[in-house]
Amino acid sequence: MLNLKFVQGLIPVIVQDARSRDVLMMAYANEEAVRLTTETGFAHYYSRSRKKLWKKGEESGHFQKIRQILVDCDEDCILYLVEQTGAACHTGYQTCFYRTIDNEIVSEQVFDPSKVYAHKGQ
Repeated sequence: MLNLKFVQGLIPVIVQDARSRDVLMMAYANEEAVRLTTETGFAHYYSRSRKKLWKKGEESGHFQKIRQILVDCDEDCILYLVEQTGAACHTGYQTCFYRTIDNEIVSEQVFDPSKVYAHKGQ
């Protein structure tokens, strides 16, 4: 494996749909998340707000199956090419990039987050 450059223990991860090439989300991973991702074939990340490791889809059922992992030239950013189940964004949209800088919604919600995360109060 390449010598990835983690800053304060984290590396940014861009997530792209392997088929459509839509950018789905951006998150961070620590070394353990990268290791689990490569070992299991499913995307794992590190939540800076919750300060814990998480597997994408563990609460929502909207998993990301890894198709390929690419590393940028400086080895300080990772790109996950994934097969997305359901929506990528916790707000219910297919991608986290669902609005313009002027807050115009340019996509439709795939699911209602109040129903998916009802037990978590999100």
